[in-house]
Amino acid sequence: MGTALVTGATSGLGLEFTWQLATARHDVVLVARDTERLEQVAAQVRAAAGVRVEVLSADLSVPDDVARVAERLAVTGDEDGDDRRPVGLLVNNAGFATAQRFVGGDLDVELKALDVMVRAVVQLSHAGAGQMRSRGRGAIINVASVAALTAGGSYAAAKAYVRTFTEGLAVELKGTGVTATVVCPGFVHTEFHDRAGIDMGTVPEVGWLTAPAVVSEALADVRRGVVISTPSARYKAASALLRVLPRGAVRAVGHYR
Repeated sequence: MGTALVTGATSGLGLEFTWQLATARHDVVLVARDTERLEQVAAQVRAAAGVRVEVLSADLSVPDDVARVAERLAVTGDEDGDDRRPVGLLVNNAGFATAQRFVGGDLDVELKALDVMVRAVVQLSHAGAGQMRSRGRGAIINVASVAALTAGGSYAAAKAYVRTFTEGLAVELKGTGVTATVVCPGFVHTEFHDRAGIDMGTVPEVGWLTAPAVVSEALADVRRGVVISTPSARYKAASALLRVLPRGAVRAVGHYR
């Protein structure tokens, strides 16, 4: 049905996007840092879904690696001798929790987080949107978080940028046949917090979402042209509350992880 490129494709929401898109008969281009895990996931997807799978091993905090992914997104299918198919759906999913306070924390970690969750999103969206607009069709999904509406430190700030950036991109792309959607989930049962060493044991089960439900709702929203996708009724309500609360009250809630 088309080709989708997914960053952070070997775990969490990225892996779920990969499987749901592949089982819907999309060819996929998988981007992640771990080459061995990429190849394992690619082999499983090829065997189970029977679709075409490309792998791009890339660290999105490294400019040269981001440039290679951007080059893949710029492929239009018109190049002589290039049998790679144009990407019709870009999923900017890669990200991580810094798991530290900004003051006194490791500045290199903060800058790496910005490179992965902001700079790479901008660069890849630019490449993907340009190619898609030239063909008159396509979609971009940028994964943010409900944290974008909180005062949860640098992670929340990065996701706030992604949310606003995607809204602006959606406005610019209106009428071109290309859409932009920002996905803003709450807590999701994935490896995200474990990898960062964050103890989430105090969060009640009602506060958690599942990756299949988040991705399914996100893809349905993309098909409908929704710009801000907030999976689940409870997080839609939480987002609405965060938007109307005085910012002093939001700051008093503390860090969101």
